[in-house]
Amino acid sequence: MEVYLDNSSTTRCYPEVKEVVIQAMTEDFGNPSSMHKKGIEGERLVKRSKELLAGLLKVKEKEIVFTSGGTESDNLAVLGGAAARKRAGNHIITTKIEHPAVAEPVKYLEARGLCVTYLSVDKRGRISLKELEEALREDTILVSIIHVNNEIGSLQPIEEAAAIIKKKNKNILFHVDAIQSFGKYRIYPKKIGIDLLSISGHKFHGPKGIGALYIHEKVNLSPLLFGGGQQQGIRSGTENVPGIAGLGEAAKKVYENFEEKREHLYCLKKKLMGSLEEIEGLVINGIADPITDTAPHIVSVSVEGVKSEVFLHALEERGVYVSAGSACSSNKKRTSETLKAIGLSQKLLDSTIRFSFSEENTLEEVTYTVRCMKEVIPVLRKYVGR
Repeated sequence: MEVYLDNSSTTRCYPEVKEVVIQAMTEDFGNPSSMHKKGIEGERLVKRSKELLAGLLKVKEKEIVFTSGGTESDNLAVLGGAAARKRAGNHIITTKIEHPAVAEPVKYLEARGLCVTYLSVDKRGRISLKELEEALREDTILVSIIHVNNEIGSLQPIEEAAAIIKKKNKNILFHVDAIQSFGKYRIYPKKIGIDLLSISGHKFHGPKGIGALYIHEKVNLSPLLFGGGQQQGIRSGTENVPGIAGLGEAAKKVYENFEEKREHLYCLKKKLMGSLEEIEGLVINGIADPITDTAPHIVSVSVEGVKSEVFLHALEERGVYVSAGSACSSNKKRTSETLKAIGLSQKLLDSTIRFSFSEENTLEEVTYTVRCMKEVIPVLRKYVGR
């Protein structure tokens, strides 16, 4: 049996997405900036995807800017927002568990003189709203908070955070990294009070290399790319029409039968967590009660006495595919900031793997995965013990 449980890293494209992408590559392949018929066909695909995303987020089409993916969306929000607001202040707030696509731009700004406050999290991976309120200052220009953490699936109270931020100063930019939450939650940024929202297509059965950033119509961002002035000058460059078309189609599909899909994901998560509790020396990270206070698709576990990389490959040999923490950083020899932030013991930091589901996974696959784990863990512990 082959069981793919690394959906937070990337997902399989919907068949309908593949068809739309192929059509955009082979038939409606014109440059959307061209004034002839072929260009108009390409522009039509771009407009359709804007309409779909704007409808799902309940925002205006002009507030959607397409990017090359989640990393660019996050970078544009953080760097572009800070640059546009530099005369208003010198202070940024973020969390200790951000994805590197936010954490690294923030470090870049910090190294160039901006003051940064890093919010701590509890053992569940949740921020304190009181700490956020106390961190806000007169010179705060930007707050960036991840909605669903990509490693442990912790869920942040972004609606309450937005209310606190805007009560302090309505001009403070509030950015939310929704790359792991889009498609798992209904998100209405304008209603909540979010100024900037990042998404990435390949996290919800769309193509790789395409993302989007919601930018509130009253927010000014400094662009990172300069050129032909496409997308209101915020993101120059010929639009990736096949990717954009696929992104829109994936967004439409992922929200069809939405409640059923999310309930299915929670069912898989409950089954896995319940079965894993039977394994001695295994710790489930970021547990919350009720389970719905965490994301439906991510389970992080640490297995005492087993290195994550060894464990990953042992499962791979049995056809089960998981991540050693986060796929974005698992190929680098560095300790997870998220796992350190939730207080995981030193002996477990290098013994963590992540399971992440999609709507395509089944209870049978979960059962098979747990059986494989129960088979390999004692063997691996004996091997390490030597």
